Amino acid sequence: MKFSLIICTYMRPVAILKLLKSVEEQELYPDEILIIDGSTDDKTTLVLEQNTFKNLRYFKVDKVNRGLTKQRNFGIDKVSEAMDVVCFLDDDIILEKPYFKNLINTYKEYPDAGGVGGYILNEVNWRVLNKDEKSNFDEFEIDGYVRSLGSRNVLRKRLGLLSDQPPCIMPEFSNGFSVGSLPPNNKIYKAEYFMGGVSSFKKEVVDSIKFSEYFEGYGLYEDLEYCLRVSKVYNLYVNTSATLYHYHEEGGRPNKFAYGKMVVRNGWYVWRTKFPKPSFEARVKWNATVLLLMTIRFSNCLKGNKKKEAFTEALGRKIGWISLLFNKPLKV
Repeated sequence: MKFSLIICTYMRPVAILKLLKSVEEQELYPDEILIIDGSTDDKTTLVLEQNTFKNLRYFKVDKVNRGLTKQRNFGIDKVSEAMDVVCFLDDDIILEKPYFKNLINTYKEYPDAGGVGGYILNEVNWRVLNKDEKSNFDEFEIDGYVRSLGSRNVLRKRLGLLSDQPPCIMPEFSNGFSVGSLPPNNKIYKAEYFMGGVSSFKKEVVDSIKFSEYFEGYGLYEDLEYCLRVSKVYNLYVNTSATLYHYHEEGGRPNKFAYGKMVVRNGWYVWRTKFPKPSFEARVKWNATVLLLMTIRFSNCLKGNKKKEAFTEALGRKIGWISLLFNKPLKV
């Protein structure tokens, strides 16, 4: 199967060079690499002029096409017709050598797959559950592995606000378990969503279903919304043997107030993508979860080294929540 790699980048010349060097070491190399650069300076351009990579094409986009979803759609339009699969990677990723080989093999093992997601290794600590051992209340158990739930999710569990669905399947009140709640066991799992920065789709999928430009700029949850729309038509999977590392570069991220506002408003938009008419109970749980997480962020103002960041994010969440009363996001 021939496959294309699209990397959308913004103001991260050092990070993208590290990513491309890890791509260079892949056991299965992309048939084409498209760099879609929305940077407002020329540092990324210079880096790519000074370092050459096989099958790479570089595009510097203007303000009209800047922003994650716009850049992805721009890249999709540049993919060669001969490609079978289109892969997406965030620019702050480092791949393990078999990443593409294992990812593309999933399409051969599951011919019905419309999309396949990869697996991040460095964000969760797992342990194998011993025989006859039971997990603790503050742990999440799946397929013989356990991980810590974290204080937020423990509180949600006590209040009955924790997802009742498997990882990568959205409950009716949203706020489901992410790919990070799948264990590192090299298995392939059915999914409704996965992280867009470590994703892939058949070319027929991205040709017929575009990324929503509601998610301007940074595009928080744009991947979740896209996957939910795709999963209505195609089957999606996560391959936990397609492994990589995600380093969360700070460059190019929005301020905490804008981020907090996006968490709520974009979260509402994604929720209604899957459930346009949720039940009364689901509405109560969704709003209760927003209120709980907002309260936790406000409480973080009282301790820790990032009190100001916690306050501005919490304030953004509050403003975003209130704004839903009179200015709900419109579907586009």
